[in-house]
Amino acid sequence: MTIEIRKPGAEELRAAMEATHIVFADPLSDDHFERQRKMLHLDRFYAAYDDGIPVGTAADYEFRLTVPGGELGAGGVTWVGVLPSHRRRGILTQLMRRELDDIHERGEPLAVLWASEAAIYGRFGYGMAAPHFVMDADRARFALRDEPEAQGRVRIVSLEEALEPCMRVYDAVRPTVPGFTARSAEIWGLARLADPEEWRRGSSPKYAAIVELDGVPAAYAIYRIKQDWEHGFSRSSVKLVETMAVGPVAERELWRFVFGIDLIERVNGRVDPASPLSLMVVDARSLQLRVTEGLWLRLVDVGAALAGRSYANDDEVVIDVRDDFCSWNAGRWRVGREVSRTDDDAEIELDVADLASVYLGAFSFARLAAADRVRELKDGALARADALFRTERSPYCPEDF
Repeated sequence: MTIEIRKPGAEELRAAMEATHIVFADPLSDDHFERQRKMLHLDRFYAAYDDGIPVGTAADYEFRLTVPGGELGAGGVTWVGVLPSHRRRGILTQLMRRELDDIHERGEPLAVLWASEAAIYGRFGYGMAAPHFVMDADRARFALRDEPEAQGRVRIVSLEEALEPCMRVYDAVRPTVPGFTARSAEIWGLARLADPEEWRRGSSPKYAAIVELDGVPAAYAIYRIKQDWEHGFSRSSVKLVETMAVGPVAERELWRFVFGIDLIERVNGRVDPASPLSLMVVDARSLQLRVTEGLWLRLVDVGAALAGRSYANDDEVVIDVRDDFCSWNAGRWRVGREVSRTDDDAEIELDVADLASVYLGAFSFARLAAADRVRELKDGALARADALFRTERSPYCPEDF
């Protein structure tokens, strides 16, 4: 079997996308096709063809990703799938090969993705880079510690009115949190604030609540309500689409609002692992937080990626990086205020996927070593590397793609 990997023409894009929707058993609507056509560059979409028929796809959005101390270009990998009729024939590997080669050629040091199957991407050099919490909270048990007095006010606004205040809050938070991506007004309108019927899946339309402190937007919640009634009592849930706050007071008032919505039994959604929520409440257990792996990261250009982030001190460490899939990264790197290749003896040895796990600050070298994912070649090197890579706060990615 000969498989051709290429970029579909504009007239072929819909058929290629239809193949991916077969994989996920979800029909491709006209609305979703038009939305994606506006968000994706055709030059970043790849399809695998068997005798002219699309049997697999991969694509990537053009992102700017916040990293410790700055931001870098990243390919946001998405639309990955191979038809069940063509599994285990190396098609996904071919698609990943072409996509990562092109990301590298474009000069973007990073690639990121959300994994529909978490076991797939480690072999392509991706590592867990920004875990988060998923909450399934019991609203009736919610109470803030010490019952602080409410501050500011909350306004429920239309999705159109929400654009400016939500962007204001998001753009204030984004530079401070590794893992965030830049969002234009167009992307806000096409994605986060869009509300097509097919996205609701039995829940209400999206609502937007803006928390204002001293008359200035300081937090927001975008959410839906999933209604359910039993014997005359509400069993309904708040389904959080996204929450954001510029500081602890704004966050406290945000959660006060969310858990104060009437006729609600549970509150479900994603929570930033650095959120103080669990320490703000009387009963942290009632939040029912569970950790999931979140954002996956791939260092496409190790040198540019390491040089593009900041470090916590003036020390340096020599790291030997293994990279079987992107061989241009393999070798020893001196990492510190200056990043360069070196012939000096390595102090730490690890795979590129494991380097990705420490890159944004989610994990330490010591934790990876405890899992037998890093080898210390010089005494004290792990501790020195951890001090060097230390970040102010844990990473988080609120973006869905």
